[in-house]
Formats: sequence, C-alpha cells, structure tokens
Amino acid sequence: MKALIGLAARSAWNRRFTLMLTVCSIALATVLLLGIERVRTDLRANFSSAVSGTDLIVGARSGSTQLLLYSVFRIGAATNNMGWQSVQALAGHRAVAWVVPLSLGDSHRGFPVLGTTPDYFQHFRYGDRQPLRLAEGQPFAQVFEAVLGADVAQQLGYRLGQRLTLAHGSGELVAEHADKPFVVTGILARTGTPVDRTVHISLQSMEALHIDWLGGMQVPGMALSPEKLRQMDLQPRAVTAALVGLKSRPAVFSVQRWVADYRGEPLMAILPGVALDELWDVVGVGERALLVMSALVGIVSLAGLVSVVLTSLNERRRELAVLRAVGAGLRHIVALLALEGALVTLLGAVLGLVLVLGLTAALGPWLQAHHGLVIGWGLPSPVQWALWSAVIATGWLASLLPGLRAYRLSLADGLSPRI
Repeated sequence: MKALIGLAARSAWNRRFTLMLTVCSIALATVLLLGIERVRTDLRANFSSAVSGTDLIVGARSGSTQLLLYSVFRIGAATNNMGWQSVQALAGHRAVAWVVPLSLGDSHRGFPVLGTTPDYFQHFRYGDRQPLRLAEGQPFAQVFEAVLGADVAQQLGYRLGQRLTLAHGSGELVAEHADKPFVVTGILARTGTPVDRTVHISLQSMEALHIDWLGGMQVPGMALSPEKLRQMDLQPRAVTAALVGLKSRPAVFSVQRWVADYRGEPLMAILPGVALDELWDVVGVGERALLVMSALVGIVSLAGLVSVVLTSLNERRRELAVLRAVGAGLRHIVALLALEGALVTLLGAVLGLVLVLGLTAALGPWLQAHHGLVIGWGLPSPVQWALWSAVIATGWLASLLPGLRAYRLSLADGLSPRI
C-alpha cells in the first residue's frame, strides 16, 4: 500500500497543472459548504442571543415577526405606538414583575436611537441571560444624556463627555435636532447583539426632542431651549413597544391573553422564542438555497475530478498496461486510480478547510464591526467536520469510476500500437 501511495503521488505530480484546477474547484466547494454552514450556525446563535430573560414583548397589533424585528433588532418601523396608559396598566398586572418601555424612530449617523428607562440596564439580558455591563461611565440619569453601544463608540470615535446631536427619523432624509445636544455618559461593553449598534437615551429625552415638533418638522417659533425643557414635565405620551418580565413563567399565556383582550387599544404580546423560530423559518429559505447551491458546486467539482481522470486514461493506457505487464494486478490498478483521486480530493478539502479558518479569522472582526454579526473563528463544529468528511468520502467514491473503467481495459489494448 505504501508503494501504491507513492506511485499515485508521483503520477499526480506529473499531471499537477491539470489536477491543480480540480484541487481548486474542490477547495472552493469545501469553502462554500463549510462557510455557509458556519455562517448559518453563527447567525442562528446571533439571533437567539439577541434577547433572553424577557418573557413577552408587547406592542401595537401587527405581525409577531415585525414586532420582534423593530423592538429587538432595530429593523423596520412600527405601524403604530402603544399609549403610556397601556404601559402603566401592563406594569400593574399582578403577574408582571417588570416592564421596560422602548421608544424608537430617531437615529444618529446611521445608528438607531432607543429611548428607555434605567430599568433597561438592570433587566435586559442577552445570550445565556447575561446582563448589560458598562465598559466606561454610568447610565443616563438626566435629560440629554446618552449611553452608547460598543460599535457606535468604536466606529465614531466617541469618548465620555463628548457631545452629539440626534436626527429625527432614519435613512437618508433626516432632520437634525441640532438645538438639543446630548452628552455621552456611558459606553456599554460589547455584546455581539443589536445593543452594540444603538444609542440609548431616556424616555424623557426622547419626549424633549419632539415636544416642539409636529409632522416630522420643528414648529416655527416654538423652539424650546434645553434648559427650559429640563424644567418641564416630560412624561411620554406613547412608546413603541415594551419588554415584559413575569413573576412566574406559567403565567405567560394568561398575560398574553390579557394583552390581546385589553380594551384600551389594540395590542399584542409575543413570546420572543416563538417569534425567533418564525423569523428563522423565513430566513431559512435563503439558507437552504445557499446550501443547495454549495452542494451543486461540490458535485460539479467532483464531476470535474472524474472527467479529468477519465480523460487521462486514454493517455495512460500504455502506462497502465506496462504496470500490469510487470506484475500489477487489476486490483492494484483500481487502487492506484482510487488513491490518486483520494489524494486530489483530500488536498482540495484540506485547502478549503484552511481557507475557511483563515477567512473567518480575517473577516470576523469586520463583520462584527460593520454588521453586528459575530462569526466564530475556532475549529469546525461536529456538523462541519461531518460535511468536510463527506466531501472526502464522496471524492473517493467518485474516483472509483475511473478505476472501474481501467479495470475493463485489456492488457493487449494498452501494449498494441494504435494507428
């Protein structure tokens, strides 16, 4: 067997330029298979870790996925708000332990702004029920103070004590609240969730920003100074949604029904875990399509391996016949071609694995900084190892076809001169 391996390696080296293209195609197929599986796994983990420890999310009636997207992932916008009286009624329910209201809609240089209460830093959990932690400073305590997510502070270069102004709305067409600057009082530690890309302010600050605005524009002649606003009653009139924690988990369905039957305004309450599964079902369509495409690339690459070896058989008839003439049996010829194909497949799979590890290590920080997606750069998971092994096994099985073809060639066919 050792002699066959050496012979197969030397034979492959003689045709290295042709086989190198096959190695590259197999490496590309491996990169796609393992890369997509890693992104799929880490993306699911990112989605699942965005919020934990929250029993219900309450907001205006819409769709459960839509409510989850704008309240947790800061994607999209609410169709309607929920009144402050509804928040107070919800907080007064006997089964509710805490309520954290959320107010969205403004932005700062492309990052969403979240208005909330100090309870947000106490009750919000992510990952495996991990609490938020301040890397620097302290939570906001007064109007016009802001706490920045890690990505906001890093990308914009903000430090404690710096001033910033927020914009009304999001996207390209925004109007600046230039007359109401904020002071950075805290910077949160990195979480790998949408929190990192959020500017946090108090509900009173959010109300102060819009108290002299109407229809998306500041009312002429009614501009109020920050000093005067600090002396006013800035209780919010409405919020976008609310995170709810219960005293007992079994009460989740009764509170959900209470919210659905609430007569003050049409509201809905969703379970974050159930909504995440629904969201993943939608995203999973594209995920499965990418997996199919990568599998097709793998099949084409292995078909290329078979075609290269089959094509080379016509050029190697005499070589194989000479090997048989000096004592190599048919099983040795089949083993030789199978080993050659296995070596090519193994080299391509190893190259693809190295590329995947290198790309995840190189692109991981960039993806986290620009898109908030945390991609692990460690060793592959058991599923990824299984896919990698499947590539090698499939390549070895595919290389048996040329061996069976060579088995059918007669000794005289290889030694007879062809005219």
